[in-house]
Amino acid sequence: MLHRKSRLSRRAFTATALSALVAAGGAMAAGSALARGSEPGRRRAVREMRGVWVATVTNRDWPSKPGLTADEQCDELIAHLDRAVEHRLNTVILQVRPTADALWPSPYEPWSQVLTGTQGKDPGWDPLGTAVREAHARDLQLHAWFNPYRIANHTDPTRLVESHPARQNPEWVVTYGGKLYYNPGLPAVRTFVQKAMLDAVEKYQIDGVHFDDYFYPYPVAGQTFDDTDAYDRYGGGFATRAAWRRDNIDKLVIEMAAGIRRIRPTTQFGISPFGVWRNAATDPLGSDSRAGVQTYDDLHADTRKWVREGWIDYICPQLYWNIGLAAADYAKLVPWWAEVARGSRTQLYIGEALYKAGDPAQPAAWQERAELSRHLTLAKKHPEAHGHVFFAAKDVATDRIGAMAQVVDDHYGQPAMTPR
Repeated sequence: MLHRKSRLSRRAFTATALSALVAAGGAMAAGSALARGSEPGRRRAVREMRGVWVATVTNRDWPSKPGLTADEQCDELIAHLDRAVEHRLNTVILQVRPTADALWPSPYEPWSQVLTGTQGKDPGWDPLGTAVREAHARDLQLHAWFNPYRIANHTDPTRLVESHPARQNPEWVVTYGGKLYYNPGLPAVRTFVQKAMLDAVEKYQIDGVHFDDYFYPYPVAGQTFDDTDAYDRYGGGFATRAAWRRDNIDKLVIEMAAGIRRIRPTTQFGISPFGVWRNAATDPLGSDSRAGVQTYDDLHADTRKWVREGWIDYICPQLYWNIGLAAADYAKLVPWWAEVARGSRTQLYIGEALYKAGDPAQPAAWQERAELSRHLTLAKKHPEAHGHVFFAAKDVATDRIGAMAQVVDDHYGQPAMTPR
């Protein structure tokens, strides 16, 4: 692997050098523009998030399948980073804890099966460490994406490696909707998952810690998330179980933010929730939407509160709907989130559904190459919106109808540094 690291470093240097020579500049040109911004004819670099998610759960984006050799996995990861540079992005959000497992050598949780096909099996290299090093070599930020409570996309604990914390502590586990989850209502669970995630913050110079939209699980018709024992034990001070559940998630967010600041103060903490906090019909503070899911009520995640209280550094709501969609209109949700973020310390980025572009199963708007570019044009009208993150890496690579290429052509002519 020593020889491999040397080869990758040369490749990284080449990619960085080439990106610096791109018209309108790469990171080096950005620095020059800032340093000499007063010189006529020179473009100043803008500050905005230009991110891409790299999902590893079920091998969605990377690795392309389990069981590849270490070199093959590494090559695919490097290709995603190089592609981010080619598309003038500046941030990669890599999923490193998809199902209570790890894509780094963790003392708390097993190696992820997405790497070797066998949970707990050492893949022979350090994916997160490599990703941080190679992203930084390309002037990309690397945000480590964690799922706090999901254990498995099945219901059989015996399929987990014998040493798995969920098998060692079966009282922590709730079976729901065909999956296994840690119970967010148990203080011991909250302590453990934070310890497991903060291990990566201690070991690596990651630029961000990232949660997605999974807190309490999405509702499944006819099923109950059975946390009655935990509620009876710990929920006595709350008027309703829903209020107690929201407090459990609030505690996770507050404590995780404090842990990150203590260990690595420059590391950002961001969350990418489902795009509707509450509908206006439910709450006058809610958005003009008729979404079937509301994070406050269904996932017990008070995302609006986290922004208004300044508990997190950035929020990136998944606004995965087209302009004009009756139930959840992108053109109405962006200004709602802009208003939420206004005056807070929390940066607003917008999560974009690149994966829908050109998908024949999606509405007609998503068959138009320019739909995604129109999203960015609309968001620019709101100064609180400081950039976009695209779901996801595989779709940047395939770009079925050229929607991502259109975004780059229309909006990414100038270099961009990430917001501070």
